[in-house]
Amino acid sequence: MEYFCYHRDRPDSLGLREELLEAHWSYMDQYAAEMIARGPTFAADGDTPTGSVHILDLPDAATARAFAFDEPNYQAGVYRDVLLRRWRNLLGRTMWDFPGGRTEGDRFLVLGFGSGRPADLTVPASHQDELIAYGPLLADDGTTWLGTAALLRAPDPDAARAVLTEDRYAGIEVHDWAFGGRE
Repeated sequence: MEYFCYHRDRPDSLGLREELLEAHWSYMDQYAAEMIARGPTFAADGDTPTGSVHILDLPDAATARAFAFDEPNYQAGVYRDVLLRRWRNLLGRTMWDFPGGRTEGDRFLVLGFGSGRPADLTVPASHQDELIAYGPLLADDGTTWLGTAALLRAPDPDAARAVLTEDRYAGIEVHDWAFGGRE
């Protein structure tokens, strides 16, 4: 079962985040084989972390919850909240398989929160070459659509937002994002 996990930073937690960096990476190293994608989100300045994205293939919901809530930064209070949802990997690959590599171009996390009928349940052909990860956010039952999550390369936030059908969502968030983990 695939899961999308987004830990959002608490304001003024950068010092604690930096102090726990090795503990965070060591924790994530335990899940290396299960990772589909990972990496930090950033404020508009491009330097200040605002969150941490992890997409994983895990055996069940209990394991996913343990992953999200046992994480050292969460335990220490770096994060203000956690978005944890079932997810479906429509690209069928990991971020390490993305042909654009780790550093070419600007990268974004786009989250669309559902409203009404499901939308964007297939990979958009117009963005296929720029998608790093893409799939629906699902309820615990694995079928009820709650939204869409995408990691992609785009020239700017507006171009990134265009990966989703705007009028089909209650809200869309766009965050600067970078490939995470040890190089």
